Amino acid sequence: MKQLSSAQIRQMWLDFWKSKGHAVEPSANLVPVNDPTLLWINSGVATLKKYFDGSVIPENPRITNAQKSIRTNDIENVGKTARHHTMFEMLGNFSIGDYFRDEAIEWGFELLTSPEWFGFPKEKLYMTYYPDDTDSYNRWLALGVDPSHLIPLEDNFWEIGAGPSGPDTEIFFDRGEAFDPENIGIRLLEEDIENDRYIEIWNIVLSQFNADPEVPRSEYKELPNKNIDTGAGLERLAAIFQGAKTNFETDLFMPIIREVEKLSGKTYDPDGDNMSFKVIADHIRALSFAIGDGALPGNEGRGYVLRRLLRRAVMHGRRLGINESFLYKLVVPVGHIMESYYPEVLEKHEFIEKIVKREEETFARTIDAGSIHLDELLAELKEAGKSTLEGKDIFKLYDTYGFPVELTEELAEDQGFAIDHEGFKAAMKEQQERARASVVKGGSMGMQNETLAGITEASTFIYGADELTATLAVMIAENERVDSLSSDEALLVFDQTPFYAEMGGQVADHGAILDEAGQLVARVKDVQKAPNGQPLHTVEVLGELRTGTTYTLAIDTLRRHRVMKNHTATHLLHAALHQVIGEHATQAGSLNEQEFLRFDFTHFEAVTAEELRRIEEEVNAQIWAALPVVTVETDIETAKEMGAMALFGEKYGKEVRVVTIGDYSIELCGGTHVANTAEIGLFKILKEEGIGSGTRRIVAVTSREAFLAYREEEELLKAVAATIKAPQIKEVPNKVASLQEQLRELQRENAALKEKAAAAAAGDIFKDVKEANGLRYIASQVEVSDAGALRTFADNWKQKDYSDVLVLVAAIGEKVNVLVASKTKDVHAGNLIKELAPIVAGRGGGKPDMAMAGGSDAAAINKLLAEVGNQL
Repeated sequence: MKQLSSAQIRQMWLDFWKSKGHAVEPSANLVPVNDPTLLWINSGVATLKKYFDGSVIPENPRITNAQKSIRTNDIENVGKTARHHTMFEMLGNFSIGDYFRDEAIEWGFELLTSPEWFGFPKEKLYMTYYPDDTDSYNRWLALGVDPSHLIPLEDNFWEIGAGPSGPDTEIFFDRGEAFDPENIGIRLLEEDIENDRYIEIWNIVLSQFNADPEVPRSEYKELPNKNIDTGAGLERLAAIFQGAKTNFETDLFMPIIREVEKLSGKTYDPDGDNMSFKVIADHIRALSFAIGDGALPGNEGRGYVLRRLLRRAVMHGRRLGINESFLYKLVVPVGHIMESYYPEVLEKHEFIEKIVKREEETFARTIDAGSIHLDELLAELKEAGKSTLEGKDIFKLYDTYGFPVELTEELAEDQGFAIDHEGFKAAMKEQQERARASVVKGGSMGMQNETLAGITEASTFIYGADELTATLAVMIAENERVDSLSSDEALLVFDQTPFYAEMGGQVADHGAILDEAGQLVARVKDVQKAPNGQPLHTVEVLGELRTGTTYTLAIDTLRRHRVMKNHTATHLLHAALHQVIGEHATQAGSLNEQEFLRFDFTHFEAVTAEELRRIEEEVNAQIWAALPVVTVETDIETAKEMGAMALFGEKYGKEVRVVTIGDYSIELCGGTHVANTAEIGLFKILKEEGIGSGTRRIVAVTSREAFLAYREEEELLKAVAATIKAPQIKEVPNKVASLQEQLRELQRENAALKEKAAAAAAGDIFKDVKEANGLRYIASQVEVSDAGALRTFADNWKQKDYSDVLVLVAAIGEKVNVLVASKTKDVHAGNLIKELAPIVAGRGGGKPDMAMAGGSDAAAINKLLAEVGNQL
C-alpha cells in the first residue's frame, strides 16, 4: 500500500480525472448561493444541481472537484465514532449527459487499483449494487472482480423527491480481521451492519431516471441525458492510506490534536478516552472554514449551528482542563493543514480568530450565568422538598446555556438529586421535531427540460445598445418549438439582443419588439438565461411572430437607466462598507431594481447609526466627485492582477468584465452601469436590518427616489414642528427636549401622588390580617392602574411587621394581576403563586420573597383570595 498525504490524495484524484478530459471545478463556498433548500453545501454535487437538472449546460460535460462540505444533522455523534465529521471533503467526478455506467465503473476501478494511481490491492475491494442493476454487476465482473466481492443491496438506489435518480454502486475497502473482532466477515456488508472493517470509500450514482413520487420506481421514465454523480470521502481515504485506526489519526486532524495537547497538558491516546480531542479538532475545522466563507455565529439557522459547535468544543476543552479562550489559537494550525488547496483560511485567519475569540468570551459569561441558574434551580428544589432534577430543566440548561448534559447531571448528583433522563430525551426529541419541521423542504434537482436544453442557436447580448434589429432564431410556446405565433405568451431567442438577462442582482430589461412596419408585435416582460446561456425573452405576443424574420428590439431606456444608477451605487456601497466597517463585509446577495437597491453583506453585529451616516456620506462623496465608470473586458487572471473583487457566488468564465469607478472601486461584473457617478445624483439609506445570522441588509434609493425620501422626511418634520408649535424646523430638537423634561417632571409628580394614594389605601388593606397554620397573611383585591402599583404596596408592606405573607390581586383592564410577597422561609412566594394563579386562568412565578402572575378570569378573584389560607 502506498503512503499518501491528504494533499497528495486530493491532487491525485483531480489529476486522474483531468487526464480523462474532466474540467476541475473549484471548491464552492460553504454558504449556498441561490439555493434556499440547503443550509450548507453538503456534498460535491450540491453546487452542480443546475447542470444535472438541465437548467444550465456546462462548457465541459465532464467535471471533477474536491468540495468542502458541512453536515450537522447529528452533531452529538462527532467524537464518538471513527468517521463522523461536521466538515469533510467530498471528492467527485461527474458526467453531464456524456459518459455513463461503463466508463464510470472502468475508470473508477483504474484509479483505485492502477499502480500509477492509488494502487489498492484488488482483493481488498468489495462492491455493492442495486439488485435489479445487472448491468453494473456485469461491468464489475468484466473488469475481473471476484463475484464473491459483489454484494446486492436494496438500498443502493439514490433519489430525493422528484428529479434525477438512479441505482448506485458503492466501493468498500476491507481493513482485515483485526477490525472484525467477532469474525462476522462478509455478513457485515450483506446485512448492512455498522462496522470498522469494511469502509465505504466511494459511491457511484448512475443517474438515469426522472423520479416521480406518484408512480412506482419500476415506472420511472429514463432521463433524456443520463448523468454520473460520485462521491469519495477524503478523510476515509486518508485513514486507509495512512494506516490510521480512525480518521482522526490522519494528517488532517493530528496537527490540531497536537496543539490541543500543548494547551491542555493532556496526551491523546488513540485507544483511550479521546472524545474531547476529536470534538475540538473536528469543530474548529468546521468553524474556521464556515466563518471564512462568510457564516457567523448567531441564534438561528447556520449561525445557530456554528454557535452550538463552538460551545460544544469549548465545553470539551474544559473537560481537558482548558478554562480560558483557546479555540481561536487553533485557526492557524487548521489553515496550515489545508493551505495547499484552501489558502483562504490563512488569508482570513485574523478575522476568523477575532470572531471565534469573541464568541468564546461571550460563552464564558454564558457558562457563568448557567451555573448561577443551576445553583438557583437546585436550591429551589431543595426548599420545595423535591429530589429529582426534571428533564425540561436539564434541556433548558443544555439548549439555552450550552451546558453539556453530563455536566448538569454530575453537579446535580453531587448534591443528591436524581436525574430525569426520560424527560430530557423527550424534550430533546421535541426540539428535533421542531427543527425538522422548520427545514425548507426540497433539495432534489428539478426535472430536465429537453426543449430548453436543446436550444443551441447562438445569441449575443450587445452592451450599450438601446435598440437594434435582430433575427428571431427560436420561438417556444407551451414547451414546444413553433415557427409562428400571433397570441399568448412565448419564449424567444434572437441572434443578438439589447435586452439584459437577469443576472448578478440586476433585474432584466423590459421593452418592445416591433416588426418592419414599426408595429408592436410583442412586449418583453422578462429575460433569463437559457440552459446554454442565450438570453431567453419572455414575451406577451400581440401580433404575428415568425422565426427567421427580422425585428426591431427596443428596451425601456428609462427603466434601464434607473436600474443602472442603482447597480453602480451598489458597487459604491460595497466599497464604502469596506472603508467603514471592514474588509469582512462582503456581498452575500443583491437586487438592483428600478425603484431601489438591496444589498446583503456579512457582518457580525448591527451597523450603528454613526456608521450608516458615514457610509451614506462616503457613497454620496463619490457621486458628487463625478468619477468615471469604466468597463474593460479581459481574462480572469489579468482581472485578479488588477485587483478586481469577485462578487459572492458569481461564476466567471475565461473572459470577464472589470468595472472600475475612479480609484474607489474595482469589481468583476457582467451588468450595465452609468458612465459617470454624477448620473446617480443622490444616495440615501432607507433601512439596515439583520436577515439571518451573520448577514445584514441595507435597502437604499438613488436619484428621484432619494429626493422623494428626503422630501417625505422633511414633510414629517414640518408636521411635528406644527404640532409642538416650533416656529422653524431647526428648533424642533430643542422644543422636543423641553417637552420631554416637562413630561418627566409630570411623571415624577404623578408617581409621588400614586405613592401617597397607595400609602393611604394600604393603611386600610394592611389592617385586615388573617391567620392560617400559625402564619399571618393579608389577602386583598386592590384598585390600581398598573402592575407597578402592586409592587409599591409590597414595598410599603415590607417596611413594617404587618404580616408574614401578602397576596394582592388587581383587575387591570381585561387582565388579572397577582402579587405574592413573603417574609418567612416557611412560604416560598414563587411556589405559592404557582398554586394560586391557575384559579384566575393564569400562570407565573418568581423568587422566594416576591412573585407575580397574570391571569384572565376576573370572576374568580374572590375564589383565589379564599384559597390563600388553604395553601399556607
